[in-house]
Amino acid sequence: MWLTYSVFAALCFGLRGISYHWTSQKKLNRNLLLCGTFTMGALVNGLCAIAFNSNWTLAALIGIQMGLFSFGANASMFKGFAVGKASLVAILTALPSVLVVIFAYGLWGEKLHAMQLVAFIVIVGGVLLVRISNDISLSNLQGAQWGLLAMLLFAVNDLSGKWSTIMEAELFPTMFLMFITGASCFGIWWVRDKQLERSRQERVMQAAGAPKRDVQVSQQASSGERTGISSASWSEKRTFMVGLAIGTTNAFGMMLIITAFDHGKAGLVSAVTALNVLIVLLYTRFVVKEKFTKTEITGITLAFVGILLMRLFGA
Repeated sequence: MWLTYSVFAALCFGLRGISYHWTSQKKLNRNLLLCGTFTMGALVNGLCAIAFNSNWTLAALIGIQMGLFSFGANASMFKGFAVGKASLVAILTALPSVLVVIFAYGLWGEKLHAMQLVAFIVIVGGVLLVRISNDISLSNLQGAQWGLLAMLLFAVNDLSGKWSTIMEAELFPTMFLMFITGASCFGIWWVRDKQLERSRQERVMQAAGAPKRDVQVSQQASSGERTGISSASWSEKRTFMVGLAIGTTNAFGMMLIITAFDHGKAGLVSAVTALNVLIVLLYTRFVVKEKFTKTEITGITLAFVGILLMRLFGA
Protein backbone atom coordinates (compact mmCIF):
# COMPACT_ATOMS: atom_id res chain seq x y z
CA MET A 1 0.00 0.00 0.00
CA TRP A 2 2.93 2.38 0.53
CA LEU A 3 3.34 2.78 -3.23
CA THR A 4 -0.33 3.69 -3.68
CA TYR A 5 -0.16 6.27 -0.89
CA SER A 6 3.08 7.67 -2.33
CA VAL A 7 1.65 8.05 -5.82
CA PHE A 8 -1.44 9.85 -4.51
CA ALA A 9 0.82 12.06 -2.37
CA ALA A 10 2.81 12.90 -5.51
CA LEU A 11 -0.46 13.79 -7.24
CA CYS A 12 -1.46 16.15 -4.40
CA PHE A 13 1.97 17.76 -4.31
CA GLY A 14 1.84 18.05 -8.09
CA LEU A 15 -1.42 20.00 -7.83
CA ARG A 16 0.25 22.16 -5.19
CA GLY A 17 3.17 22.72 -7.55
CA ILE A 18 0.78 23.76 -10.34
CA SER A 19 -0.79 26.27 -7.95
CA TYR A 20 2.63 27.61 -7.00
CA HIS A 21 3.54 27.90 -10.69
CA TRP A 22 0.34 29.84 -11.37
CA THR A 23 0.75 32.19 -8.41
CA SER A 24 4.41 32.78 -9.29
CA GLN A 25 3.14 34.74 -12.29
CA LYS A 26 1.10 37.03 -10.03
CA LYS A 27 2.16 40.01 -7.95
CA LEU A 28 1.58 38.87 -4.40
CA ASN A 29 3.35 38.43 -1.09
CA ARG A 30 4.83 34.93 -1.03
CA ASN A 31 5.07 34.77 2.77
CA LEU A 32 1.38 35.60 3.20
CA LEU A 33 0.44 33.02 0.56
CA LEU A 34 2.41 30.30 2.36
CA CYS A 35 0.96 31.41 5.69
CA GLY A 36 -2.49 30.74 4.23
CA THR A 37 -1.34 27.40 2.81
CA PHE A 38 -0.06 26.18 6.18
CA THR A 39 -3.07 27.63 8.01
CA MET A 40 -5.45 25.49 5.96
CA GLY A 41 -3.33 22.43 6.76
CA ALA A 42 -3.64 23.24 10.46
CA LEU A 43 -7.43 23.69 10.17
CA VAL A 44 -7.96 20.42 8.27
CA ASN A 45 -5.80 18.34 10.61
CA GLY A 46 -7.10 20.05 13.73
CA LEU A 47 -10.70 19.28 12.76
CA CYS A 48 -9.78 15.69 11.88
CA ALA A 49 -8.03 15.28 15.24
CA ILE A 50 -11.20 16.42 17.01
CA ALA A 51 -13.52 14.35 14.82
CA PHE A 52 -11.50 11.13 15.29
CA ASN A 53 -10.74 11.81 18.97
CA SER A 54 -6.98 11.55 18.41
CA ASN A 55 -4.53 11.19 21.27
CA TRP A 56 -2.23 14.17 21.79
CA THR A 57 0.91 12.39 22.93
CA LEU A 58 4.44 13.72 23.39
CA ALA A 59 5.43 12.00 20.14
CA ALA A 60 3.15 14.41 18.26
CA LEU A 61 5.58 17.20 19.17
CA ILE A 62 7.73 15.91 16.30
CA GLY A 63 5.27 17.90 14.19
CA ILE A 64 6.82 21.13 15.51
CA GLN A 65 10.20 19.97 14.25
CA MET A 66 8.67 19.12 10.88
CA GLY A 67 7.07 22.56 10.68
CA LEU A 68 10.37 24.32 11.35
CA PHE A 69 12.23 22.25 8.75
CA SER A 70 9.45 22.72 6.20
CA PHE A 71 9.53 26.47 6.78
CA GLY A 72 13.31 26.60 6.43
CA ALA A 73 13.27 24.44 3.30
CA ASN A 74 10.65 26.55 1.53
CA ALA A 75 12.33 29.80 2.56
CA SER A 76 15.71 28.56 1.31
CA MET A 77 14.21 27.36 -1.97
CA PHE A 78 12.52 30.69 -2.69
CA LYS A 79 15.70 32.56 -1.69
CA GLY A 80 17.67 30.41 -4.13
CA PHE A 81 15.19 31.16 -6.90
CA ALA A 82 15.51 34.89 -6.11
CA VAL A 83 19.31 35.17 -6.08
CA GLY A 84 20.48 32.28 -8.25
CA LYS A 85 19.66 30.09 -11.22
CA ALA A 86 16.21 28.55 -10.97
CA SER A 87 17.33 25.46 -12.91
CA LEU A 88 20.16 24.72 -10.48
CA VAL A 89 17.97 25.20 -7.41
CA ALA A 90 15.28 23.00 -8.98
CA ILE A 91 17.79 20.19 -9.53
CA LEU A 92 19.10 20.36 -5.97
CA THR A 93 15.59 20.32 -4.51
CA ALA A 94 14.90 17.15 -6.50
CA LEU A 95 17.58 15.24 -4.59
CA PRO A 96 16.34 14.96 -0.96
CA SER A 97 15.39 11.31 -1.52
CA VAL A 98 19.08 10.47 -2.01
CA LEU A 99 19.90 11.87 1.42
CA VAL A 100 16.83 10.15 2.89
CA VAL A 101 18.06 6.74 1.68
CA ILE A 102 21.49 7.33 3.19
CA PHE A 103 20.27 8.63 6.54
CA ALA A 104 17.46 6.07 6.83
CA TYR A 105 20.04 3.32 6.45
CA GLY A 106 22.29 4.89 9.09
CA LEU A 107 19.48 5.67 11.55
CA TRP A 108 17.12 2.72 11.20
CA GLY A 109 19.00 0.18 9.10
CA GLU A 110 16.58 0.46 6.16
CA LYS A 111 18.21 -1.42 3.29
CA LEU A 112 17.13 -1.53 -0.34
CA HIS A 113 17.47 -4.85 -2.12
CA ALA A 114 18.97 -4.89 -5.61
CA MET A 115 15.84 -4.24 -7.66
CA GLN A 116 14.58 -1.58 -5.26
CA LEU A 117 17.91 0.19 -5.62
CA VAL A 118 17.68 -0.03 -9.41
CA ALA A 119 14.14 1.37 -9.36
CA PHE A 120 15.24 4.13 -6.98
CA ILE A 121 18.14 5.15 -9.25
CA VAL A 122 15.89 5.11 -12.34
CA ILE A 123 13.26 7.31 -10.66
CA VAL A 124 15.78 9.82 -9.31
CA GLY A 125 17.55 9.86 -12.67
CA GLY A 126 14.28 10.55 -14.43
CA VAL A 127 13.41 13.41 -12.07
CA LEU A 128 16.86 14.93 -12.54
CA LEU A 129 16.57 14.74 -16.34
CA VAL A 130 13.20 16.49 -16.17
CA ARG A 131 14.69 19.32 -14.14
CA ILE A 132 18.15 19.56 -15.69
CA SER A 133 19.13 22.59 -17.77
CA ASN A 134 21.82 23.03 -20.40
CA ASP A 135 22.96 26.39 -19.00
CA ILE A 136 24.50 24.99 -15.83
CA SER A 137 28.29 24.90 -15.56
CA LEU A 138 30.91 24.96 -12.82
CA SER A 139 31.29 28.70 -13.38
CA ASN A 140 27.54 29.30 -13.20
CA LEU A 141 26.41 28.11 -9.78
CA GLN A 142 24.60 31.12 -8.32
CA GLY A 143 22.23 30.17 -5.53
CA ALA A 144 23.80 26.73 -5.07
CA GLN A 145 24.22 27.24 -1.32
CA TRP A 146 20.51 27.96 -0.89
CA GLY A 147 19.59 24.99 -3.06
CA LEU A 148 21.82 22.71 -1.00
CA LEU A 149 20.31 24.02 2.23
CA ALA A 150 16.79 23.47 0.88
CA MET A 151 17.73 19.93 -0.21
CA LEU A 152 19.06 19.11 3.27
CA LEU A 153 16.04 20.57 5.07
CA PHE A 154 13.54 18.82 2.79
CA ALA A 155 15.37 15.54 3.46
CA VAL A 156 15.34 16.08 7.23
CA ASN A 157 11.64 16.93 7.04
CA ASP A 158 10.96 13.60 5.32
CA LEU A 159 13.07 11.79 7.91
CA SER A 160 11.15 13.54 10.68
CA GLY A 161 7.91 12.29 9.14
CA LYS A 162 9.27 8.74 9.14
CA TRP A 163 10.44 9.19 12.74
CA SER A 164 6.93 10.23 13.78
CA THR A 165 5.58 6.91 12.49
CA ILE A 166 8.31 4.96 14.29
CA MET A 167 7.39 6.76 17.52
CA GLU A 168 3.73 5.88 16.79
CA ALA A 169 2.66 9.53 16.90
CA GLU A 170 -0.98 10.15 16.00
CA LEU A 171 -1.25 11.44 12.43
CA PHE A 172 -3.61 14.38 12.84
CA PRO A 173 -2.11 15.95 15.99
CA THR A 174 1.37 15.65 14.47
CA MET A 175 0.26 17.28 11.23
CA PHE A 176 -1.64 19.99 13.11
CA LEU A 177 1.51 20.95 15.05
CA MET A 178 3.55 20.90 11.86
CA PHE A 179 1.20 23.17 9.95
CA ILE A 180 0.53 25.59 12.81
CA THR A 181 4.30 25.95 13.30
CA GLY A 182 4.85 26.66 9.60
CA ALA A 183 1.92 29.09 9.48
CA SER A 184 3.28 30.96 12.50
CA CYS A 185 6.76 31.26 10.98
CA PHE A 186 5.53 32.56 7.63
CA GLY A 187 3.02 34.86 9.37
CA ILE A 188 5.72 36.38 11.59
CA TRP A 189 7.97 36.86 8.55
CA TRP A 190 5.15 38.59 6.66
CA VAL A 191 4.38 40.94 9.56
CA ARG A 192 8.09 41.73 9.99
CA ASP A 193 8.54 42.56 6.30
CA LYS A 194 5.39 44.67 6.33
CA GLN A 195 6.65 46.68 9.29
CA LEU A 196 10.07 47.14 7.70
CA GLU A 197 8.45 48.30 4.48
CA ARG A 198 6.23 50.75 6.34
CA SER A 199 9.25 52.19 8.17
CA ARG A 200 11.19 52.50 4.92
CA GLN A 201 8.33 54.34 3.23
CA GLU A 202 7.92 56.69 6.16
CA ARG A 203 11.62 57.58 6.11
CA VAL A 204 11.54 58.21 2.37
CA MET A 205 8.42 60.37 2.51
CA GLN A 206 9.53 62.30 5.58
CA ALA A 207 12.89 62.98 3.99
CA ALA A 208 10.99 64.44 1.05
CA GLY A 209 8.95 66.61 3.41
CA ALA A 210 5.59 64.83 2.90
CA PRO A 211 2.97 64.96 5.68
CA LYS A 212 2.46 61.76 7.70
CA ARG A 213 -1.07 61.27 6.34
CA ASP A 214 0.34 61.25 2.81
CA VAL A 215 2.78 58.57 3.93
CA GLN A 216 -0.10 56.34 5.02
CA VAL A 217 -1.88 56.77 1.70
CA SER A 218 1.30 56.05 -0.23
CA GLN A 219 1.94 52.77 1.55
CA GLN A 220 -0.70 50.96 -0.50
CA ALA A 221 0.36 52.49 -3.79
CA SER A 222 4.16 52.32 -3.65
CA SER A 223 6.28 49.31 -4.44
CA GLY A 224 8.52 47.75 -1.80
CA GLU A 225 11.65 45.93 -2.82
CA ARG A 226 11.66 43.88 0.36
CA THR A 227 8.17 42.38 0.03
CA GLY A 228 7.56 42.65 -3.69
CA ILE A 229 4.19 44.42 -3.26
CA SER A 230 3.12 46.88 -5.94
CA SER A 231 0.03 48.88 -6.93
CA ALA A 232 -0.99 45.97 -9.16
CA SER A 233 -0.52 43.39 -6.41
CA TRP A 234 -3.19 41.09 -5.10
CA SER A 235 -4.81 42.31 -1.92
CA GLU A 236 -3.76 40.70 1.34
CA LYS A 237 -7.18 39.09 1.72
CA ARG A 238 -7.09 37.57 -1.75
CA THR A 239 -3.53 36.32 -1.30
CA PHE A 240 -4.37 34.65 2.01
CA MET A 241 -7.57 33.08 0.64
CA VAL A 242 -5.74 31.62 -2.36
CA GLY A 243 -3.14 30.28 0.08
CA LEU A 244 -5.94 28.58 2.00
CA ALA A 245 -7.17 26.95 -1.22
CA ILE A 246 -3.68 25.69 -2.07
CA GLY A 247 -3.41 24.41 1.49
CA THR A 248 -6.02 21.72 0.86
CA THR A 249 -3.71 19.94 -1.60
CA ASN A 250 -0.77 20.34 0.78
CA ALA A 251 -2.75 19.01 3.77
CA PHE A 252 -3.93 15.86 2.00
CA GLY A 253 -0.51 15.35 0.44
CA MET A 254 1.15 15.36 3.86
CA MET A 255 -1.46 12.97 5.27
CA LEU A 256 -0.75 10.56 2.42
CA ILE A 257 3.04 10.76 2.59
CA ILE A 258 3.11 10.19 6.36
CA THR A 259 0.83 7.19 5.92
CA ALA A 260 3.18 5.95 3.17
CA PHE A 261 6.14 6.35 5.54
CA ASP A 262 4.28 4.19 8.04
CA HIS A 263 3.97 1.36 5.50
CA GLY A 264 7.14 1.66 3.42
CA LYS A 265 10.80 2.55 3.43
CA ALA A 266 11.58 6.25 3.78
CA GLY A 267 13.90 6.50 0.76
CA LEU A 268 11.49 4.79 -1.62
CA VAL A 269 8.52 6.87 -0.46
CA SER A 270 10.57 10.07 -0.81
CA ALA A 271 11.67 9.11 -4.33
CA VAL A 272 8.15 8.29 -5.54
CA THR A 273 6.63 11.50 -4.14
CA ALA A 274 9.37 13.45 -5.94
CA LEU A 275 7.51 12.53 -9.12
CA ASN A 276 5.13 15.39 -8.41
CA VAL A 277 7.35 17.38 -10.78
CA LEU A 278 5.91 15.30 -13.65
CA ILE A 279 2.41 16.55 -12.81
CA VAL A 280 3.65 20.12 -13.02
CA LEU A 281 5.42 19.34 -16.28
CA LEU A 282 2.24 17.92 -17.82
CA TYR A 283 0.43 21.09 -16.75
CA THR A 284 3.00 23.30 -18.47
CA ARG A 285 2.75 21.17 -21.61
CA PHE A 286 -1.02 20.97 -22.04
CA VAL A 287 -2.18 24.17 -20.32
CA VAL A 288 0.72 26.62 -20.63
CA LYS A 289 1.57 25.06 -24.02
CA GLU A 290 5.28 24.69 -23.40
CA LYS A 291 6.98 22.07 -25.54
CA PHE A 292 8.86 19.12 -24.08
CA THR A 293 12.57 18.87 -24.79
CA LYS A 294 14.18 15.54 -25.62
CA THR A 295 15.78 15.53 -22.18
CA GLU A 296 12.40 16.01 -20.48
CA ILE A 297 10.81 13.24 -22.56
CA THR A 298 13.66 10.90 -21.59
CA GLY A 299 13.25 11.86 -17.95
CA ILE A 300 9.49 11.24 -17.98
CA THR A 301 10.02 7.84 -19.60
CA LEU A 302 12.64 6.85 -17.03
CA ALA A 303 10.42 7.99 -14.17
CA PHE A 304 7.51 5.84 -15.32
CA VAL A 305 9.84 2.88 -15.89
CA GLY A 306 11.07 3.35 -12.34
CA ILE A 307 7.50 3.33 -11.01
CA LEU A 308 6.80 0.12 -12.93
CA LEU A 309 9.93 -1.49 -11.46
CA MET A 310 8.91 -0.31 -8.01
CA ARG A 311 5.47 -1.82 -8.50
CA LEU A 312 6.98 -5.16 -9.55
CA PHE A 313 9.84 -5.39 -7.05
CA GLY A 314 8.97 -2.89 -4.30
CA ALA A 315 7.88 -5.45 -1.74
